[in-house]
Amino acid sequence: MTHPRSSLLCPPGTAAPVSGPERGTAWRWLFPCALAVMIVLASGRSQIAAPPGIPSVDKLGHFLVFGLLASLVVRSPGGRVVWPLCAVTLVSFFGISDEFHQSFTPGRSVEFTDWVADTLGAALAVTLYANWGAYRRVLEWRLATPRPVGEPTALAPAAAPVSVSNDIPA
Repeated sequence: MTHPRSSLLCPPGTAAPVSGPERGTAWRWLFPCALAVMIVLASGRSQIAAPPGIPSVDKLGHFLVFGLLASLVVRSPGGRVVWPLCAVTLVSFFGISDEFHQSFTPGRSVEFTDWVADTLGAALAVTLYANWGAYRRVLEWRLATPRPVGEPTALAPAAAPVSVSNDIPA
């Protein structure tokens, strides 16, 4: 089954395989929304735990967390992907709103460089997703894959042969 515009690599009007059923798309937004909520909750705190003595470690945190958010956003709509520029723009605007939210939090300030780190992290993550198959495969890996009946799983290993003996050791 194919769907138009279902891949980052396919231009509009062309078809690419759909990775899953169209229904259930709302569930794919669960992780990006949960991460966004965690970001909002963290930016509402007056103090953030950070290792002492490492300058600009918060910029690395912004870069990595917003890169993860962008990766989750770009792959969220079931079977199709959001266009890369759209995903980066959405995450960048979320970064601006996060900085604005911090302006109301005592002990926190708005920093332009935080927003730059947010946007650069999003741009790099989406670029990697669009152009590096290994990164995309890691994100698309299914945790629970169907196995043939009778094949052992990690939760139910194959039973070892049991031998029954009537000998009683002395």
